[in-house]
Amino acid sequence: MAHQLTHRTTAEFPAEKVYAAMVDPDYLKARLERLGGPGAALLSHHVDGNGARYELRHGVDANVVPPMVRSLVSGDLVIERTETLAPAGPGRYTGTVDVRIPGTPASAEGAIRLADIEGGSELVVDAAVTVRVPLIGGKIESMVAEQIEGLLASETAFTLEWLRQRA
Repeated sequence: MAHQLTHRTTAEFPAEKVYAAMVDPDYLKARLERLGGPGAALLSHHVDGNGARYELRHGVDANVVPPMVRSLVSGDLVIERTETLAPAGPGRYTGTVDVRIPGTPASAEGAIRLADIEGGSELVVDAAVTVRVPLIGGKIESMVAEQIEGLLASETAFTLEWLRQRA
């Protein structure tokens, strides 16, 4: 059974500005440089009038991976993440997130919503984390979900800093 997580954050900027940052390749590369870990890279990137699709690779040093998760991989953990985001009406964007950890039975998938609210915008990521390991999968799902929450919080802080520096 998957572990559900919801990450909700607000910004003082309108959804249009947050979207523009989120799909900017310079922003994505800078975010990966700061938060992406060993081997981080922007693997692909496409933006047009219909929306955006980009693939990211994150690395997690084996020394900081919880022991139970470390038992699934040897060496550094590699996380591949694909996101889409597209306009869904004035001040609204919707998309998807798909996370794979090659060589492991762990994955996550979900939806992204970005919308104007009074005083700015709100970003919501709803995702389901699945680890297909008998008996201990649920425990590992909780740990992976915690790591995802931490990463999303760090990315939010980076995004707000990026936008404030360019306001």
